[in-house]
Amino acid sequence: MGKIFAVVVVLFTAVSTAIFVMRVWWLPVDISTVGPAIDHQLNDTMVGTGVLFVFSQILLAFFVWGSSSRSSGTKRFPGGAASLVVFAIVVVGIEILALALVGTKAWAAAYLTPADTNALKIEVQAEQFAFHFRYPGADGRFGAVHADKIDDSSGNYFGLDPEHDAAARDDIVVNSLTIPVNQAVALNLRSKDVGHSFFVRELRVQQDFVPGLDIPLHFTATKTGKYEIVCTQLCGLGHYRMKAYLSVLSQDDYDRWLKAREIQ
Repeated sequence: MGKIFAVVVVLFTAVSTAIFVMRVWWLPVDISTVGPAIDHQLNDTMVGTGVLFVFSQILLAFFVWGSSSRSSGTKRFPGGAASLVVFAIVVVGIEILALALVGTKAWAAAYLTPADTNALKIEVQAEQFAFHFRYPGADGRFGAVHADKIDDSSGNYFGLDPEHDAAARDDIVVNSLTIPVNQAVALNLRSKDVGHSFFVRELRVQQDFVPGLDIPLHFTATKTGKYEIVCTQLCGLGHYRMKAYLSVLSQDDYDRWLKAREIQ
C-alpha cells in the first residue's frame, strides 16, 4: 500500500503542476494600471510556492516508497524529525519574507499611495444586500450625510437632506458604478450595517467595508466594458445575491451618461 500511495502522490503532483504550467484555469483579463504588477507578484508567488510544493511531495513519496519495503529499513531525514521541521520552517520563512519584500511595491501602489488629485470622486454605500453609488452633481460637491435620514423605502440611501442642504440637491445616486476609461477614480466606501467587501477581479482590487469607517480605494480602468462587482464577505443570508456592475465607458459616452442623470 505504501508504494501505491507514493505513486498516487507523484501523479497528483504532476497533474497539479501541469494545470498551472499550462494555465488551464488562470486569471481574468486585466483592466487596471496596477494589474500588471499584481499579476507579476502572483506569478512569482505561484512559482515559489509551486517549487516548494513539488519538492515536498516528491520528498514525501521518496520516504513513503522507501519505508514500504521491510528489507530496506526505515528512511530517515538526516538529523531526524526535528531537523526536518527546522529545515522546513527556515525555507518557508525565507520564501515568505522574500515574496513580501518583492510585493511591497505592488501592494503600496494599489492601497497605500494617495489617489490622484484630479481623480473622479464617488461614494459607495454597502448594505444587506446591495451597493449604491453617489456622484457629486454639477456643483462638484457632495451633500452632507445624515444617518437618521437614511430611508431605503424612499430611495434616500445616503441620508441626504436636500431641503436644507443645497449641495445635496444635485447629487446623483445610482445602483451601478459607471466611470470613464483611463480616468483615475477615488472611491469612499461606507457600510450601513455589517461588514461587506468591494471586489472587481478585472481591476485586481478588493477592499472591505468596515461599519463606522470611511475606507478609501482608488484605481484607473484601462479597458471599456462591463464587469461584475461582488461582495466577498459573508454578510447574511442574501450574501450570494449581493452584486452590482461596473461599466467603463469612453469619455464621450460617460459625459452623455452623466448628463442624462443630472438633476436640472
